[in-house]
Amino acid sequence: MDQRLGEGSGPRNLVTLSTSSMFPESTASGFEVASRLGFDGVEVMIGIDPIAADVEAVIKLRDYYGVPVTSIHAPTLVVTQHVWRGTGHWDKLRRSAEMALAVDCDVIVVHPPFRWQGDYATGFVHGIASVSAETGVRFCVENMYPWRTPAGEYQAYLPTWDPTNQPYEHLALDLSHAATAQVRSLAYVAAWGERLQHIHLTDGLGSYKDEHLSPGTGGQDADGVLALALGNGYTGDLCLEVNTRGAGSRAARERVLASARDWTRERVERAVGVAPRP
Repeated sequence: MDQRLGEGSGPRNLVTLSTSSMFPESTASGFEVASRLGFDGVEVMIGIDPIAADVEAVIKLRDYYGVPVTSIHAPTLVVTQHVWRGTGHWDKLRRSAEMALAVDCDVIVVHPPFRWQGDYATGFVHGIASVSAETGVRFCVENMYPWRTPAGEYQAYLPTWDPTNQPYEHLALDLSHAATAQVRSLAYVAAWGERLQHIHLTDGLGSYKDEHLSPGTGGQDADGVLALALGNGYTGDLCLEVNTRGAGSRAARERVLASARDWTRERVERAVGVAPRP
């Protein structure tokens, strides 16, 4: 049965786990914990370790743990620039699309480019539409934030960190990024409409550090965001991208993620009017 189909309740939103939620543990740990905690799928953060950039290794993990890959995060972070070294920026996105198709998913999260990335940055708006049409994969451009320093704000992204007024067809909402940018995620949901295709469900209090708190523990009204998005007919994934580095142990990390999973599912079930899972 399609994982998006609830028993007698029609389509439902998948609650998935980003492998980055396990950092500094490995991609393999992400699949293991997603399987044990009963997540509906995994988002693979390419660049978290060498395994994440190896298509065959990811397929083996998917099949061994029985957890589908439901989205891919392209290596567009500052810390993942080393992935597929020597490969051009557009070729990295095409390789990300090849991985997505190989693991049977069609969603790729991509950050807007840094202003120092030359033609890739200046041609990004047109290029992202072209590569999406070329590959048949939805490249969802994620909201970012201005970099804040003691000297003031630095606009690191082109054409901007806020994709709202850009002609991107597919967008990904990250609640922690919205908090860092001091923008209300509710405003993004209202403004983006059907362009909202993917949600990184997390939270933040507005720190310049991009906190990635568990949903409901920050100031982004994650509860209201889900109610509005689901009420508007959002059918995409709810991907938990939570910082667990301070958990202190694997057991504590799993408790954080299990709590976030339960918090999310309770709100999905409330929104769509189905009975809670046992």
